[in-house]
Amino acid sequence: MSNPDSFIDEVTEEVRRDRLFRLFRKYGWIGVVIILGLVIGTAWTEWSKSRAEARAEAFGDAVIDALDHGTPDERREALAAVPAETGQSAILGLIMASDPVEDKAATLAALDKVAADASLTPAYRDLAVLRRVLVAGADLPVADRRSALEGIAAPGRPYRVLAEEQLGYLLIEEGKPDDAIAALTALLQDQEASASLRARLGQVVTALGGTVPEVSGG
Repeated sequence: MSNPDSFIDEVTEEVRRDRLFRLFRKYGWIGVVIILGLVIGTAWTEWSKSRAEARAEAFGDAVIDALDHGTPDERREALAAVPAETGQSAILGLIMASDPVEDKAATLAALDKVAADASLTPAYRDLAVLRRVLVAGADLPVADRRSALEGIAAPGRPYRVLAEEQLGYLLIEEGKPDDAIAALTALLQDQEASASLRARLGQVVTALGGTVPEVSGG
């Protein structure tokens, strides 16, 4: 019985090999395409990464060269001429808005441009809004500053705690120290508040006559 069984096993194995060979001839090109796709995809990724790094270096060099110009007006003009992509344009706008002492109007205009650019991420736009409120200061009515800050103080926004800090300071400006103490004390205990922010808030709360609560490090 063993010889017939062995013969049957050999025939079965031969049939399997023959079927596999036919399948490979019929569908083997799919594997080749997949392998080629992986090779081409890897090469494309590396090329794209190298190209992005080169563009970033060129952008950085152009910005540094622009900042080497003498006067603020010359620097702003040179920065405005730097070729930039979407994310780079936001960085460029924030750099151009970093000289409010020399030209406050130009600074606010640059920040407005970044804040209004819907193609940018909230990280860029919210930072521009926050900086605009700080640069404008008392030139902007309290109500307008509060409205702008509340827009970026919503949960999940990247600069929420910094916006809430400024909202607390507006209460001081309005002559509402008790409300300011309550708001800043609550922010002191916020898990997203950094150590430096807590230290700053603690000094303000103490100066207002409040008591700084014990908080765990964040």
